[in-house]
Amino acid sequence: MKIVFFPSVDASRVAKFNAIAGQHKVVNANSLNEAMEEVADADGFIGKITPELLGNATKLKWVQSMTASLEHYVFPALINHPSVLTNMRGIFSDVVADHAIGMVLSFSRNLHRYILQQEQSKWAPLGGENGRVDFASGPGITNSIDLKHQVLSEKTLGVFGLGGIGKEIAKRGAAFNMRCIGLDPFCLEPSKEIPQPWPMERLDEFLKSSDYVVIAAPHTPITEKLFNLDLIKKMKADAVLINIGRGAIVVLDDLVKALDQGLIAGAGLDVFEIEPLPETHPLWKMRDKVILTPHVAGYAPPIASRHLAFLMDNLQRFLDQLPLMNVVDKSRWF
Repeated sequence: MKIVFFPSVDASRVAKFNAIAGQHKVVNANSLNEAMEEVADADGFIGKITPELLGNATKLKWVQSMTASLEHYVFPALINHPSVLTNMRGIFSDVVADHAIGMVLSFSRNLHRYILQQEQSKWAPLGGENGRVDFASGPGITNSIDLKHQVLSEKTLGVFGLGGIGKEIAKRGAAFNMRCIGLDPFCLEPSKEIPQPWPMERLDEFLKSSDYVVIAAPHTPITEKLFNLDLIKKMKADAVLINIGRGAIVVLDDLVKALDQGLIAGAGLDVFEIEPLPETHPLWKMRDKVILTPHVAGYAPPIASRHLAFLMDNLQRFLDQLPLMNVVDKSRWF
């Protein structure tokens, strides 16, 4: 069999893949022209497939994406092609879940607001009996806002999207004795933390029941721009929306309106409709209501080694004609 990598990977990886391949051929294509020529009789392709490359393939059975997200990867011809598509989902689940719960903890204990006070060298305990403190004026600081500290064991964590990341988020919420509920358009498999996942038909109830709504869903035709102003209005006024899923799921202009109007208490975002987030975007100035991180939830030193180990495992499976891991439903983009 023949496997083509494009774009090319570093030499150390090629050596590892060649060691697995044995008598099979591994081509590390260094240019599009080379990839176009080599893919013609390739059995497997690892990397970024395009309509042109796919159109030149005559016997392709397997396509491996280098990413977990597929909204910028799939296209009609690939969806209809008989080849099996696999992705990298699962290797990021724990680190992304840690990031999401970090945001939950920051909002629950006002840590992001204490950082604002630290910049002012201001000693002022927050979250008193009435939960209100007047800040000194300053950029991104709102006067007389609700600052009550929260006890997470009295709060409900709502997880939207119950794949690997969503389930890991629920595990962490349960560790803080939070009530955990979960909703997913497709995945209704029970888990210890969420024994009865909710279907989309209960979305309004899900939003009204959650103190923290954490989006851990992929970008699909169903989820794109789903969280608009009308949907956000259905959340509790003291709830927080956190998105570590995909940026296209939340309409940022509508989120700004919801925060300005006090429809929700705050938002934590690692992914955005527009990336990088423009310097002039109003979210940057909402520092007492919003935590922003630059799409780094999946960053951690072990990820590179996990990525390589997964590719090697799936390559070995393909060559041995064993079931592949992370087979994608191409029509659903995940």
